[in-house]
Amino acid sequence: MLREVPKTVRLLCCGIFFNAVVSFTFIYLFVWLTGPRGLTVTQAGAISGIGGLGLVAGNFTGGWFGDAYGHRRALLAGAAVSGTVLSVVALLPVGVLCAALPLAQYASGVVRSATSALIAVSVPEGSRRQGFAVMRFASNAGFTIGPPLGALVAARLSFGWLFVADGIGTLLFAVYAARVLPARGAAHAPRARTAGAPRFHRELKARPAVLVLLAAIVCVDLVYRQQYCTLPVFLGDHGFDAGTYGWLLAINGGVILCLELPAAHALRRRAPLSVIGSGLLLVGLGYAALVPGASLAAAAALMVSLTLGEILYKTTATAYVADQAPAHAQGRFQSLYAGASISGQVLAPPLGGALYTLAPGLLWPLCAALAALAGLAVLWARRLRGASAGADTGPSLETGSLRRAAAG
Repeated sequence: MLREVPKTVRLLCCGIFFNAVVSFTFIYLFVWLTGPRGLTVTQAGAISGIGGLGLVAGNFTGGWFGDAYGHRRALLAGAAVSGTVLSVVALLPVGVLCAALPLAQYASGVVRSATSALIAVSVPEGSRRQGFAVMRFASNAGFTIGPPLGALVAARLSFGWLFVADGIGTLLFAVYAARVLPARGAAHAPRARTAGAPRFHRELKARPAVLVLLAAIVCVDLVYRQQYCTLPVFLGDHGFDAGTYGWLLAINGGVILCLELPAAHALRRRAPLSVIGSGLLLVGLGYAALVPGASLAAAAALMVSLTLGEILYKTTATAYVADQAPAHAQGRFQSLYAGASISGQVLAPPLGGALYTLAPGLLWPLCAALAALAGLAVLWARRLRGASAGADTGPSLETGSLRRAAAG
């Protein structure tokens, strides 16, 4: 399977793994704000929320920078800004944090969308699922190591050093990416090719299945991310401790690391919308397991079904959007998907928390129904015009450069 992924992508994924290992500040941000910085829960929540908005905005707009100036440049600039700001965040007064954290998160979002676009333009259609699966494997493996490492740094040194380590690590990732990503072609935008292109909204309108998919991903991400906000509260209210929740997350990470790469390879010939729709239905089925009530078996069933659904839909959906995108707009298409796929980080806590407070018995049935409707919508989208056809698959300027680097 790895032989189908260009060498440049494999090298970039090594950098993604390292960057994921050191990207632990967002996990401990709230604890740092309410602890060493002495803020109230409300103040910490507001600052964290503003930072989350910056991250989503960066994901939604980063592809525009890549299409205009080159995805390599967008990645390097985003990593440089994010790393620089994070390195000094611990020294900033609270008032400045309200601007610094959204800026760092925005730049991180640009890096995320630029990374996806670089993989999309460097892996040929037909192998993109494998390419994105390798990227997700690297990211998930790094995230498995990062949180306990961050806890060790905070315990031995201080929470402030977490930001320094994250910032310096991000800057080192930028230096590494500059070395492994070819400058020629990838650093320059194909402006001449975009001059006569139809407006972007017309390109989206010509691909109705992509629009349906993006809407479905926003809905299912709102549901998917309840595992990080309302699920631990629900378990705690029913007598389960934090250790139980930790083991559930371990199931998620372990199954993904073991199965996602083989699944992407085994299903590479399957119709993408069928795979994605099935994955979304599994997410809904997982939350349906909690409807009868709280039990250890129900919580384990939720996590297994949720994880299998994630394995099916996340990699396949990213690759499908890349296959549908025209070469000159690959970054913008990836940016839309990246933003949709992380929208739940902003939407899930307030909406899920409010519903759980007002009518806790409705949360899990609604989550199951919303994910199921999203899955059915994607399965229905198979009938739409051009749903199974690839977009412009000719090599862009960036594609040619990256493939030459992979070959040599």
